[in-house]
Amino acid sequence: MSESTNQQYLVKTLHGLEEILAAELEELGAQKVTVLRRAVSFEGDKKMMYRANLELRTALRILKPIAQFQAKNEHQLYDGILNIDWSEYLDLKSTFAIDGVTSSSFFNHSKYVALKSKDAIADQFREKLGRRPNVNPVSPDLRINVFIQEQNVHVALDSSGDSLHKRNHGRETLEAPINEVLAAGMIRLSGWNADRPFLDPMCGSGTLPIEAAMMAYNIPSQVHRTDFGFMRWPDYDSKLWATVKEEANGRIRDFEHPIMGYDNAFQAVRIAERNVAQAGLDDKIIIKRQKFERLTEAGPSGTIVMNPPYDERLAVDDIFAFYQMIGDQFKQVFGGHEAWIISSNMDAIKHIGLRASKKITLYNGPLECKFLKFELYAGSKKQKHQQKKES
Repeated sequence: MSESTNQQYLVKTLHGLEEILAAELEELGAQKVTVLRRAVSFEGDKKMMYRANLELRTALRILKPIAQFQAKNEHQLYDGILNIDWSEYLDLKSTFAIDGVTSSSFFNHSKYVALKSKDAIADQFREKLGRRPNVNPVSPDLRINVFIQEQNVHVALDSSGDSLHKRNHGRETLEAPINEVLAAGMIRLSGWNADRPFLDPMCGSGTLPIEAAMMAYNIPSQVHRTDFGFMRWPDYDSKLWATVKEEANGRIRDFEHPIMGYDNAFQAVRIAERNVAQAGLDDKIIIKRQKFERLTEAGPSGTIVMNPPYDERLAVDDIFAFYQMIGDQFKQVFGGHEAWIISSNMDAIKHIGLRASKKITLYNGPLECKFLKFELYAGSKKQKHQQKKES
């Protein structure tokens, strides 16, 4: 495929982030952007695919579809994979791995799908050349995605390699960390447009402030990453990739508002500080040890995004009292701010004592969560509406 030829791509994401991802792709200039289930498709040339891997914040993987066929049993699956000319993508020196994904009444086990697909590829090479490429499940030269939806089999090449939530800036984690893609999606969903301060008062290892800073300064999400799947494809264009990186770095901008992360645990603060330093953001993020309940001054009105304990993976002595404290602080200290909270504990959320103006369903790992917006008025809500009428 030449640099300027358009190709369809499929971008995987998390449930609830599809519209945000579609907006990101449109901002990059992708064409024919279509929202799917936990995915978005688009059309673009090789440069757009490179940019998408480098710059998208809410993408997990970018797949290049190469074949589609129907199969209702293992023999039809094997034949369909065998009919693809794998010499276009692999040679005997290459290693490969297959990610099987199935949502089908005909195929129950994704590992079996991967095994039959591997057998077909290996047999094609043995028949033609007498030998086969090796499998490397950890760091293959070519990662192949085989997705079966009922009887429809979709075969694609994974241009990303490792999942794009791995930003490759040496992040340390604590118990119950938040995924970087989810963090970026939450910030985008909050409507924060890097036009006011940002605060995460329970920042843990610092993921939310780091993603906020990358967004505010328009730093590419994968700026520290040196390895992508497409770099081992036969048509990899190193000069084009260098141009894409140079142009993206040229779009980094200044930001004038504070980005803050607080936590009450010494260990969390130390890890967050190290993560901020590894990401090269020391001068762009303020990390402090501070108990949320001890905060008495909020600073300029801004956006709060937080991932408090749910009493699931991270236990709290009295989860209801803990959430009540959050609500009390919102009311007493943070008037004029917007606050967003993600939690899987619906009973605890009720103890915040404020009505959420927006509710979005997201998943933090396997946990179904609500991402809730609270508008925190300076003074009473009644006074706020009265001021609006008078103005």
